[in-house]
Amino acid sequence: MKATVVTIGDEILIGQIVDTNSAFIAKSLDKIGIEVYEMLSVSDDREHILETLSSLQNDSDVVIITGGLGPTKDDITKKTLCEYLNDELVTDPLVLAHVTELIEGFFKRPITQINKDQALVPSKSQVLFNKVGTAPGMWMEKENTVFVSLPGVPFEMKYLIENEVIPRLVSKFNRPYIVHKTIRTYGIGESLLAEQIESWEDNLPDFIKLAYLPSPGQVRLRLSARGTNEGALYLELDRQVEKLHEIIGEAIVGFDDGETIEVVLGKLLKEKGLTLSTAESCTGGKIAATLTSVSGSSAYFTGSVVSYATETKVNVLKVPQELIDKHSVVSVAVAEAMALGIQQLMKTDYALATTGNAGPNKGDADAEVGTVVVAMATPNGVYSEEFNFGQPREKVIDRAVTKALEKIYKEILKN
Repeated sequence: MKATVVTIGDEILIGQIVDTNSAFIAKSLDKIGIEVYEMLSVSDDREHILETLSSLQNDSDVVIITGGLGPTKDDITKKTLCEYLNDELVTDPLVLAHVTELIEGFFKRPITQINKDQALVPSKSQVLFNKVGTAPGMWMEKENTVFVSLPGVPFEMKYLIENEVIPRLVSKFNRPYIVHKTIRTYGIGESLLAEQIESWEDNLPDFIKLAYLPSPGQVRLRLSARGTNEGALYLELDRQVEKLHEIIGEAIVGFDDGETIEVVLGKLLKEKGLTLSTAESCTGGKIAATLTSVSGSSAYFTGSVVSYATETKVNVLKVPQELIDKHSVVSVAVAEAMALGIQQLMKTDYALATTGNAGPNKGDADAEVGTVVVAMATPNGVYSEEFNFGQPREKVIDRAVTKALEKIYKEILKN
């Protein structure tokens, strides 16, 4: 099956808001075996909308539209859909009663004609009742295409997708199964990874596709299998992952989208009953923020010192001034002293420290822009490594965070 997602709104095209609706819809459709072939964003313009609908007619099995259903004059989606479908707007009494209850009962103000117009729907449409908002969804069919129009407000759209749209699509269409397995790897670049698994990739069954999803410090490998037997697809994916583990087992740290490095690291720390603290200079607290984004991280993460200024390194982390004078703030010696300092201050089993020059200027350090030193204080000693992550600044910081978490994960795993 072929689906298209269309977002309507000038605010998306001028970059005023980010379109998160399309991603949610695509994931929801993928779970029931419907592939999204195209995502489009169009302006609040009658001709543009009509051209888009016409181009998708009979080319897509399902077209899901979000946006343009509000009460103001610039929201023209319903009128334009009626024009395209040779239909007319009528008042839906159930929707009108719901809108009236919200406006007069919840908001405690008289309902206006603009509010009442929210209950207007194409006469031939099936109304998708929106319990969490005023604008209803609409299900319309023309020839070989189903058109679904939804409000652009994300929580309203999500409610209708989950409670109205997906059940109807499941009931109407026979769909193949599409199942995925995502493998997270750290510490190996995309090109080198591709070389190492080339033979395995070449021998994947025809019904399994592999996608490389690189980001700073990590590469996700997404396996997608399509077929009519869901159980058999999962079994084959597991078999292929076992083969992959034999080739790059040391680089694999987790599976599926939820198992980020911070999640995997947190699980490991919990299992072993260990604690972790951080001392951050160039990363500015981002390692701590990443760790604490995981629910329950207080069980193993005790705290952090953002020692951005040299004085903080000396006064709080007790890094000797003479060490800084001799080696510079961006150095292995200072990074290791920071790691030991925070380990002792927080009384943790492990500690991470970063110092570097993220750029764009050199600042107080002599080190080249992009240089970062990551140090680890462990029960068995302190270790460090120097990297150069290039530019721009954001890339340096993101890669430093990922590398630090990767290194401490692997260190704990081997002990």
